[in-house]
Amino acid sequence: MTKNRIDAALECCKEAGRKALITFITSGDGGYEVTEKAVLEMEKAGADIIELGVPFSDPIAEGPVIQYASERALKNGTTLTGIFEMVRRLRKQTDMPLLLMMYLNTIFRFGTERFFGLCQECGIDGVIVPDMPYEEKDEIQGYADQFGVHNISLVTPASEGRIQMIAQEATGFLYCVSSNGVTGVRSNFSTDFDTFFDLIHKHAKLPCAVGFGISGPEAAKKMSGYCDGVIVGSAVVRLVEQYGADAPEKIGAFVKSLRDALDS
Repeated sequence: MTKNRIDAALECCKEAGRKALITFITSGDGGYEVTEKAVLEMEKAGADIIELGVPFSDPIAEGPVIQYASERALKNGTTLTGIFEMVRRLRKQTDMPLLLMMYLNTIFRFGTERFFGLCQECGIDGVIVPDMPYEEKDEIQGYADQFGVHNISLVTPASEGRIQMIAQEATGFLYCVSSNGVTGVRSNFSTDFDTFFDLIHKHAKLPCAVGFGISGPEAAKKMSGYCDGVIVGSAVVRLVEQYGADAPEKIGAFVKSLRDALDS
């Protein structure tokens, strides 16, 4: 079986001694074409892995920026089938790792086996399902394994006693949520990161990436000191809201500023 692109990208980062930059965009916000262009701009600017958000009518883990992006995308007629078609087009232009971030009900409604089969067929390397409790991951894990798709596990500061169990069974990378609550740009964090990451590093066998609330280059650089990579979402999505069809170029410049900060 060919190596999952996520594993390959993270190994490259490790060998090069650099931090992984993982970025997020809501699929179909501004139209599929804006998303496609933004993905290619982010790759060019130095992103290592890109998460494609699947819009959902009740995104409980999301703050206002991504909630509104989901609403706009759904009003545009964005569907999971349309996103798979977009990924097929992207795969003609890029081989970078792509994940879908989505809610469990969307997978169930689509059909779990059909969903993971299409992930493999279209070139999706992983899924992040923020509303799926770790204890229920077996509902999709079998199909994820069958089709070679990483089911990315999340840990939060509230996970404490469960971090060991979650970290030891994770695949791809461990998604470390910076603070309890929803996504969104933050100016400060209440989490004791030293304690949180000490526990994570004690048990994790995989690269760890931190996300939720990283607003710009300075925050990315600071947070990267704790782990192997950073995840930036709302700050990218906000640029789509601000600039619409002109967003891809602005997103590219922003991602380059993140990459430069991480490499400095």
